[in-house]
Amino acid sequence: MTDLEKEMVKSDGNRRSCPSDYEYDTLMQLLGVSVSKHLLDEHFTVIWANDFYYQTIGWEKEEYEEVFQNRPDLYYAQDPEEWEKLMETVIAALNNQENGYKLAAPMRKKNGDRVWVQLSTAFADEYVNGYQVAYTVMTNIDDIVKIQREKSIAYESLPGFVAKYRIGLDYSLELLDSNSRFKMYFGEPSDNKEAIFLHMSNIRHNREVLEAHKTDIMAGRPTQFVLQVDDFRGRNLWLQVSATCIEWQEGCPIYLAIFIDITDVTELREMQKKLTEQTKALQNALEAAEEANRAKSDFLSRMSHDIRTPMNAIMGMTAIASSHLDNPERIEDCLGKISVSSKLLLNLINEVLDMSKIESGHMVLAEEEVSLAELVHGVVTMVQPQISAKRLSFNAYINDLSHETVISDMQRLQQLLLNLLSNAVKYTPERGRITLDINEISSQCSGTACYEFIVSDMGIGMKPDFLHKLFEPFERANDEKIKMVQGTGLGLSICKSIAELMDGTIEVESEYGKGSRFTARIQLRIQDEPIGYGALADLSVLVVDDDELICQSTCTRLLELGMKADWTLEGEEAVKMVMDAHRKGEDYFAVIVDLKMPAMDGMETTRKIREAVGFDLPIIMISAYDLSDQMDSAISAGANGFITKPLFRSRLIYKLNQFVESGVRQRISESKPLERRLYAGKRVLLAEDNELNREIAVELISSTGAAVESAKDGNIALDMMASSPEGYYDLIFMDMQMPVMDGCTAAKAIRELPRKDVKRMPIIAMTANAFADDRQKTKEAGMNEHLAKPVDMEQLHQVLHKWLSKK
Repeated sequence: MTDLEKEMVKSDGNRRSCPSDYEYDTLMQLLGVSVSKHLLDEHFTVIWANDFYYQTIGWEKEEYEEVFQNRPDLYYAQDPEEWEKLMETVIAALNNQENGYKLAAPMRKKNGDRVWVQLSTAFADEYVNGYQVAYTVMTNIDDIVKIQREKSIAYESLPGFVAKYRIGLDYSLELLDSNSRFKMYFGEPSDNKEAIFLHMSNIRHNREVLEAHKTDIMAGRPTQFVLQVDDFRGRNLWLQVSATCIEWQEGCPIYLAIFIDITDVTELREMQKKLTEQTKALQNALEAAEEANRAKSDFLSRMSHDIRTPMNAIMGMTAIASSHLDNPERIEDCLGKISVSSKLLLNLINEVLDMSKIESGHMVLAEEEVSLAELVHGVVTMVQPQISAKRLSFNAYINDLSHETVISDMQRLQQLLLNLLSNAVKYTPERGRITLDINEISSQCSGTACYEFIVSDMGIGMKPDFLHKLFEPFERANDEKIKMVQGTGLGLSICKSIAELMDGTIEVESEYGKGSRFTARIQLRIQDEPIGYGALADLSVLVVDDDELICQSTCTRLLELGMKADWTLEGEEAVKMVMDAHRKGEDYFAVIVDLKMPAMDGMETTRKIREAVGFDLPIIMISAYDLSDQMDSAISAGANGFITKPLFRSRLIYKLNQFVESGVRQRISESKPLERRLYAGKRVLLAEDNELNREIAVELISSTGAAVESAKDGNIALDMMASSPEGYYDLIFMDMQMPVMDGCTAAKAIRELPRKDVKRMPIIAMTANAFADDRQKTKEAGMNEHLAKPVDMEQLHQVLHKWLSKK
């Protein structure tokens, strides 16, 4: 037993043995007051207390001692402010050498309610364990305080509205009472449905303001704020609220609130605020307009330079060629430079026209079936020359791509990806690195998926102050490093517009001097494409690539097809794996090997495999670069087929199926790039109103061996078709804008002619109208394809091969 406990027993025992115990207890019962004895230590430890002490705070003596160990500081743990106030009073009395102190304060009861008490404490000359002793009489004055508080506020005499609220533990507001003016404006919510609705509506509209003061209100602290409410007459009022907690009920604070109407002052302030905001908005708009004008002026200056540069080359090379007609080599050189300059000029014009379409809101997306494998392959092929010229490292990765066929606008999708890759190439210095990542992310909308195209580079990068203007039209960074790089400043703005039209976004991360990362996310409708791969089940393939990610992703696709797959990062290891499998009689069905690898490249690896196991094993060469220059060497080394990265599932299946369907593992040489084919005996009808364009088109088509007949408007073309015998024409090229009868009208009329051949007759739009809505119009008119001017010879050959080789 501690000394304090012994002292408490001794003190209690002495009191109980005193002859006046009966009189003492009787007196305490009659007075109904709490008496307690405390140490003046840091805990204000209770040595002894009578029954009324525990009745006042609602605790049993034994429970109080067990929970709080006779320490009032623990009892006041939930009310630190009250404890601090009590201790300040005690310390002040001791410092002033007073005999005691008095204090009116709230005390928390066991059930959470608060009771107001009057503490009257006397300091004794008695000491226990070295601490002075104090005796305290605690009187319940709760009813007196409540009456005084409510009486101190004359409800009806105050200016404004007065109301009494109970704040629930869930922060609900229950109106308990109010003055007559409050009721006149807002009714009696207790028995009036309209008043209840108005009351709840006003609370709901001011929920944000009330939430901001929740902590103070739930703690019972005084608070002030402004509300905007409606009254019964539909008037909108601004009220200044001053609220004070006057009591607690079952742990819930009861507040008395005074509302002062400040509508006139507030409306004036709101008007001033709006005027300030409008002035600021106008200033911002002016600055934005000045910035836009500056950007457009800079753009026009750049465009003047960028357009005149290729125009100068075209005109200059034309003049040089004209003066060297007897020198074929010089003419060929001039024509090559004219061709390059023409394509550059066309690209500039296309970007300006695209931006014009976007700003006028006339850009329309076509809906057509698009193979992502073909689209990405085409884009990568287009940027390969620039990648090779700058000796850049390029890799493309496909991650979790389940659907390769989508419904979208192929031209715009291609434009989005091409712009991002072209920018990466333009702004990445020689021997830098560029990567393309393609991901498919499931979408909450049925029948669609989110496709993510990420283009990363090790280029110039951008400064933070330019990033927020990056996607604005006509903007280019003011940086000496990019002044020599040709560009309109429209490409990324067009990319942003295309992404948004496809319900997507485009984002950029960039660090100046280290590179950039563009992420375009778009929503596309997906198509389930049945791809036959049953014959590939259980066949084993070895993947050889120095890029571990490509090895892993390729093997994942092969495993999804039911195949077996191994991989290695080195050519020498690949040769050993092939030899080991051969010795065990478990030959691989095929080997997929990367062209460019350190130590032993794809060519050498192929040769070593052929030396080890012969020519029965199909070897497929893969590369992220153009393989056309390497095909002959690769075939000589023993390669059977070729695939360019990224390795789409459909292209893998198509290539592997070739070897299954051949019946034996024979060498299959990859077809070379499309060669010009001659179409002698084929007859083409050309409808073109411009004499110079007609001459060019006739010459280009005739160079393929096909016979060409021309018409200078759609009506003449219709008459020529109607008067010709069935099967006379094999194909029609149709311009869109022509006098008398335009191309779309002519195409519809030809389709409606009462003859069999017009139903299957290929009609190809050959037009300068190159936008998506133009392509849609030609499709609706019954045309089979759309060839944009100026005509690219390779595209022309592809169209002729597609439609004339079928006949």
